[in-house]
Amino acid sequence: MPDPSDLLHSIFGFPEFRPGQEEIVASVLAGTPTLAIMPTGGGKSLCYQLPALCREGATLVVSPLIALMRDQVAALKGLGVEAGALCSANTEEETDAVFRAIDAGTLKILYMAPERLRSSGTERLLRRAGVQLIAVDEAHCVSQWGHDFRPDYLEIGPLCARMGVPLAAFTATADAETQEEIVTRLFGGTPPRAFLRGFDRPNLRLAFEAKDKPRAQMLAFAAARRGQAGIVYCGTRARTESIAAALSAEGHAAVAYHAGMEAEPRREVERRFQAEDGLIVVATVAFGMGIDKPDIRWVLHADLPKSIESYYQEIGRAGRDGLPADTLTLYGPDDIRLRRAQVDESLAPPERRAADHGRLNALLGLAEAQGCRRKLLLGYFGEQSGECGNCDLCDKPPELFDGTEAVRMALSAALRTGEWFGAGHLTDILLGIETEKVKARGHADLPTFGVGTKHSRKVWQAVFRQMMGLDLMRPDPERHGALRMTEAARPILRGEARITLRRDSIDKADTARRPAVKMLVSEEDAPLLSALKAKRRALAEAQRVPAYVVFADRTLIEMVEKRPETLDQMAQVSGVGAKKLEQYGAAFLAVLTGATTPEMHPARRALAARGQGEAFDRLQEVAQGLYRGADGTAKPLSCDTALLRRIVKAHPASLDALGRVQGMSERHVERFGGAFLQALAPE
Repeated sequence: MPDPSDLLHSIFGFPEFRPGQEEIVASVLAGTPTLAIMPTGGGKSLCYQLPALCREGATLVVSPLIALMRDQVAALKGLGVEAGALCSANTEEETDAVFRAIDAGTLKILYMAPERLRSSGTERLLRRAGVQLIAVDEAHCVSQWGHDFRPDYLEIGPLCARMGVPLAAFTATADAETQEEIVTRLFGGTPPRAFLRGFDRPNLRLAFEAKDKPRAQMLAFAAARRGQAGIVYCGTRARTESIAAALSAEGHAAVAYHAGMEAEPRREVERRFQAEDGLIVVATVAFGMGIDKPDIRWVLHADLPKSIESYYQEIGRAGRDGLPADTLTLYGPDDIRLRRAQVDESLAPPERRAADHGRLNALLGLAEAQGCRRKLLLGYFGEQSGECGNCDLCDKPPELFDGTEAVRMALSAALRTGEWFGAGHLTDILLGIETEKVKARGHADLPTFGVGTKHSRKVWQAVFRQMMGLDLMRPDPERHGALRMTEAARPILRGEARITLRRDSIDKADTARRPAVKMLVSEEDAPLLSALKAKRRALAEAQRVPAYVVFADRTLIEMVEKRPETLDQMAQVSGVGAKKLEQYGAAFLAVLTGATTPEMHPARRALAARGQGEAFDRLQEVAQGLYRGADGTAKPLSCDTALLRRIVKAHPASLDALGRVQGMSERHVERFGGAFLQALAPE
């Protein structure tokens, strides 16, 4: 069985595993049922791709979105891996190529959507392909009441049992409840070996702003990041088109994307987003989950997401390369009403709807946070952290005030009306406004009528919003969204505790207080990075693949920093494996050095990708120098390229070990042995 570390370097071009990857790879490779929860951008795809290359037979990867499958197949083929997908977006030629690889026994990784698992012939096809492992991507889709539920994921556990193959499941978003569902529905209730690699994405800057002229807020945010790839998420299809038009009018390259578009225009948007630098896609939440683009520099929510899980998954599409990325979420009363209505109108049982309101409350709590947002966010997922220094509230702590009196007024108004009304009606009572609804129910006679006139309606909206964010009140699904007091609010109502609220979330949003993401390289290196990106784009367009399939931004930045001058040095850049060194190394070296790189023997190039090229050169020099012996009079004796390559890979430490290398005769050991060992010693 190949060494995973060896393939990590030679195929994927990475010098070492990221934190947590090695243990997960070992578990999957051993065939142990495995559940891995890793942050987006943490390298979870590698955790099933690498074992697939090391194990016998093929690996089936169940993935929920076609675009994601096609992206990963393109990336793997770019690395020289035999991979394919069977999906509705395939051309006839692509499907034929997959079946040819299956029949030839060369296919290593096969991608399928979960819907295909219901087909009567699928299991027979998987046996024919020699599938020995099933990996499930986006495993949270098995959660029946989750935001991305896919019922066909329920077929995966029984399929594994019938085929007798191990299962590995991966996701970046799963709270404790979802983790339990994954274990029950995928692993039959038997706990797999679980790896919780944390949820922190320290490169993402977190920011929220209450809506105040939201279009101006969005345009200011995009203007500060002009030329950088970004996603704007909207709550409705119509909003995607109007916001895309507004961005285009300001000179941005922006396009809309939503499920109401025809398939071909949607594919064209996906293709452009992958291929072009700096394109903005204004979309409903369907966009991005299947886009494996590592260099998205910002995500803007034009409307409040559905839940804290949805929020974290959606912002996670930015900065997958680990470089700095910005996020901003705008929110207002209309968003909250819409999200409450969606929960109340769902077909879920009352307890599930109550839990969903709790999730939305958690997101409001994050929006109205009084301290570090990341600390609060990670705490929701069960992680402890200190202040991050990379969120808007760490940059500018909020202005706070004692909100005890206002909160007690609001709670009293709710209780005196039997907890049968929402924030709008309660605000009318507090402001002393005799609406028809107030008069019809006799609420103008309540002691709380008009007690809150020193605050405006906008202030009361913010107070109720923050109370829900602090989980002092929750909408009751069985009372059509009426606000009910939680146990946490009782000490405040009784005067036993005080409560602090934020004042600045009520005030006008400061939309332009922060500049764009800092430059990825120094100003003097920016032209070289641009030249490398231009070369990348030309190569990508010629092959009709996304730019990142050639090289990710992170790899180009490392090229700029390290300035390799040879293919050996280029091979040490993270992300440059053997296949990419062969395919693109010389072209990028020409940009870096301004000179043409001489051709290199394929065996030598493969060793360069492993960091063993210089050892090969030393052995070759020794072999040439001793061709006729030390004194130049002996009978000629040569060492061919293949033998030298085997010696480098074996790295013998003694003459006995050297003699066991295939092709090393006694004569070879006698003439070259000592010199070869000395040449290998620096390694």
